Amino acid sequence: MSAPRLSEFIKAYDVRGLVPQQLNDDVAFAIGSAFAQVVARPDGASSIVVGHDMRESSPGLSRSFAAGVAAHGLNVTLIGLCSTDGLYYASGTLDVPGAMFTASHNPARYNGIKLCRSGARPVGQDTGLGQIRDLAQAMLDSTEAADGRDGAGADVHAGNIKEREVLPDYATFLRGLVDLSGLRPLTVVVDAGNGMGGYTVPAVLGTQAGLSALPLTVIPLYFELDGTFPNHEANPLNPENLRDLQAAVVAHGADLGLAFDGDADRCFVVDERGEPVSPSAITALVGTREVAKERAAGREATIVYNVISSAAVPELISEAGATAVRTRVGHSFIKGEMARVNAVFGGEHSAHYYFRDFWFADTGMLAAMHVLAALGEQSGPLSQMVAQFSRYVASGEINSSVADVQVATAEVRAWAQSQDVEFDELDGMTVTHNGDPMWWFNLRASNTEPLLRLNVEAADHSTMQRVRDDVLAMVAGDKTTEESQPVAAGDPSVPAPSDPPASRIEPWLREILRCPACRSTLSDGFGPGGPELHCTSSQCSRAYRIDDGIPVLLVDESRPLAN
Repeated sequence: MSAPRLSEFIKAYDVRGLVPQQLNDDVAFAIGSAFAQVVARPDGASSIVVGHDMRESSPGLSRSFAAGVAAHGLNVTLIGLCSTDGLYYASGTLDVPGAMFTASHNPARYNGIKLCRSGARPVGQDTGLGQIRDLAQAMLDSTEAADGRDGAGADVHAGNIKEREVLPDYATFLRGLVDLSGLRPLTVVVDAGNGMGGYTVPAVLGTQAGLSALPLTVIPLYFELDGTFPNHEANPLNPENLRDLQAAVVAHGADLGLAFDGDADRCFVVDERGEPVSPSAITALVGTREVAKERAAGREATIVYNVISSAAVPELISEAGATAVRTRVGHSFIKGEMARVNAVFGGEHSAHYYFRDFWFADTGMLAAMHVLAALGEQSGPLSQMVAQFSRYVASGEINSSVADVQVATAEVRAWAQSQDVEFDELDGMTVTHNGDPMWWFNLRASNTEPLLRLNVEAADHSTMQRVRDDVLAMVAGDKTTEESQPVAAGDPSVPAPSDPPASRIEPWLREILRCPACRSTLSDGFGPGGPELHCTSSQCSRAYRIDDGIPVLLVDESRPLAN
């Protein structure tokens, strides 16, 4: 049997594949071996740290990876169950490279690996991941690898593999960054989605790590670790996955709700009314707190945000007396920019929050602690407190599948040039209106699919809706369909034109699906019966229906697309 093609599931920032068809023990061993040669050894490391999430396949895969690393004479510390930011903590505090086995919110049949250099520095396509992929592929394709993982050769003594628990130290470290002991009593509902938040929240916000009790009443939802996600997908970016949390906050009269994704590196916030708080508002809230701390210490402060964050973020940071630096979308860009300018904090629309005091890495738990601290230090409700950070109305991210990204973008550009606007091309095309009322939009292409992603923000709902619809009408002239991602920046009450989120196929899954007739890639579409997957080959041009979120990839049950 031929080795899996690693290029099919090693992407720009991490590894994410089907188990065992793509990611299995042999593949994990080969990637571990390549990681040792490409990252650990050249960086002068003598050991690495490996952690994993609650998936059934994670312990075995992490041990195979560790064996691949140890074959090159490096020692490996297995920290077992942890959140992704728990792995970053271990990498940072031990100052060693690390690997986290997780597929975040993806279904149980998937797993993945997030890699970092010492000090939790990211490993991406341009910083070693491509070399790791190619070297691991060569190993898997070689006779030696197939015959028994010969690793580094007989002249290299294998490193030691040992186990160590870091959860209590991780919890103590975070408690030292945000003091929650003097707050007014708060009731918080936490939805862990059966992911790693169910492991870390009791340690950090409770007493299970041996720390003192906080003035918090935590109401748990789905804290049982279960990689099959029996209650709902552990992806709080999808509004459908917030329903239980929203209902519980209202039912319990709680002060707020927190929702973590599968590996607990992202955190979403719900106010006392059960309404989602936009990640841009959280970025501004946490950012101004970090600015105040820096200025109190007599230091200048810099905050980093990405191009589709609310315009309120740089405004509020500037008003707080700090510098706001704008960067491209994506964790490698924001981490790199933070390190370059020594930013104290960075935030993204996707609810990833990065802290200089956490090795410039993202940690949903630390962001949640800042929100709890801010709320508990004053007497008003969360909705009132965050209102000052929510100045504008946003569309959320709307994805359109297009036949030609460049043609569609050019048409929108031509329209925008007739307006009184400024252009910016840091990441895609950002168009900002110079007059009154305020509005701006960003239109950027996907790196992996024939998609255009649109984000619009304006001073009021009617303006946002007008600009959104004008741009989408132009994109529609070159499109096959639209899909709207959940609102992640701005007013969550504003509906975007979309199909129900549960009926769409997520991009990470669509990437591995192929047309059964011609093996071409598939894109989202819409037909007489609702959402579909469309073959991207003009010669094939077939459409496959989606039933309850499941694609029916049967040629006999497909329909031809009109030319």
